[in-house]
Amino acid sequence: MASRVSLKSKGKNSKGSGSEERTVAEYVKEWSTWAMRKAKVITHYGFIPLVIIVGMNSEPKPQLSQLLSPV
Repeated sequence: MASRVSLKSKGKNSKGSGSEERTVAEYVKEWSTWAMRKAKVITHYGFIPLVIIVGMNSEPKPQLSQLLSPV
């Protein structure tokens, strides 16, 4: 049996506000979308610095200008 998580507002504001229930699947979808957006930004800005760091720690040790030059 699937469990449901429901958030219902109490008080006067609940009148006519529509459906406030959200399932666990909706929370998982929202969280995964948020996590994927953050991962995309981290990957976008972190890939080139990661390549430079790995290149600087390899043997033989190249200069930074050798890593950044296209030749």
